[in-house]
Amino acid sequence: MILLEVEQKSMLELLMAGGPIMVPIAILFVLAIYVFVERFITVRKAMQNENNFLPALKDLIQNNNIAAAKMMCEKSNTPISRVILKGLTRVGRPLKDIEASMENTGKIEVARLEKRLPVLAIVAGAAPMFGFLGTVIGMMIAFNDIAAAGNVEIAGIAKGINVKMVTSAGGLVVGIIAFFGYNILNIMVQKVVTQLETASLDFIEVLEEPA
Repeated sequence: MILLEVEQKSMLELLMAGGPIMVPIAILFVLAIYVFVERFITVRKAMQNENNFLPALKDLIQNNNIAAAKMMCEKSNTPISRVILKGLTRVGRPLKDIEASMENTGKIEVARLEKRLPVLAIVAGAAPMFGFLGTVIGMMIAFNDIAAAGNVEIAGIAKGINVKMVTSAGGLVVGIIAFFGYNILNIMVQKVVTQLETASLDFIEVLEEPA
C-alpha cells in the first residue's frame, strides 16, 4: 500500500514536471472524454429501436391508419421514427417527393449525431503537437542550462531529458484516446445511417404495395 502511494505520487510529480504545456494537454484530455461520453450516449440511444416498431407501423399504414402511424412515430421520437414521420406527412404526394423529404430529414438526423465529432479529430491531431512542442522547448532549456553550467554529468542530463519527454508521452496518450473515440463514434453513426436507409426503403415499399 505504501509503495502504491509512492508510485502514484511519483507519477503526479512527473506530470507536473512537464511544465505549463501540460495544462493545454490536460484540457484537451478532459474535452475529449466529455465529447466521447456525451456523443456515445446520444448515438447509442439513436441505435436502439423497439423491436415491434416497424412491423406495427407497417400494419397501420397497410390499414390506411395514417393518423395512428403518425402518433406512433411521435411517441417513439428516434431518428428512424422522425424520418418516417416526415414521409407520413407527405403521403398522397408522388413517391419521389416523399423520398426526397425523407432523405433531407435523414441528413439532418445524421448531422445531429455527428455534432462535436470534429472536436475529437482536432484533439487527436493537436494533443501530440502540444506534447512535441513541450519537449522541444524543454530540450532547448535543458541544453542552454548545460551550456551555461559547463561540465555536467551524463546522469543528470539523462534525468532532465527524461522529464522533458513527459509532454510528448502525455500528448500522444491523449491523441490516441481521441483518435479511437472518434473512429468508434463514426462506426456507430454509420450503423444508424444503415438503419435509416433500411427503414426508409421498407417504408417506401409499403407505400408502393397495392391497397
